[in-house]
Amino acid sequence: MIQTLSLVASLFAFWLLLSGYFEAFLLAAGLGSAVAVALFARRMHVADREGLPIDRSLQAVLYWPWLVVEILKSGWTVTRIILDPRLPISPTMVRFRPSQRSTVGLVTHANSITLTPGTLTVEASESEFVVHGLTTAGAEGCIDSEMDRRVSRFEGQR
Repeated sequence: MIQTLSLVASLFAFWLLLSGYFEAFLLAAGLGSAVAVALFARRMHVADREGLPIDRSLQAVLYWPWLVVEILKSGWTVTRIILDPRLPISPTMVRFRPSQRSTVGLVTHANSITLTPGTLTVEASESEFVVHGLTTAGAEGCIDSEMDRRVSRFEGQR
């Protein structure tokens, strides 16, 4: 039941963030939509513990700001590369084994790499990630990285 309530709260908060309307009718419509989606998800058995990991909320609050800073730093680096008249790129593909074991951890890690400018997760499985990097250093920076360690902490490993 707590997962359903937290799903309703999350969906309604997301609706508020996207809509920006605070009129009574629209707030009621948004809340009604969030409740309906949560009930449908529960009935279809897609609102499970892994799909809505409430126990990972604190780790998410610590992880996402760090990821935003990494995205900004990488964005600045890619901007400098693009604006350089010599365009010093060295596209590279690397393969490495992620340390995550849960689906949530693997997806978070793969998506975090893709969100970071200059890198793209081309293939992701439990045993191996294939990452394309704009530069060799950027691609190799994904191997045994701080991001890997932080995502492992996020998923509950130490």
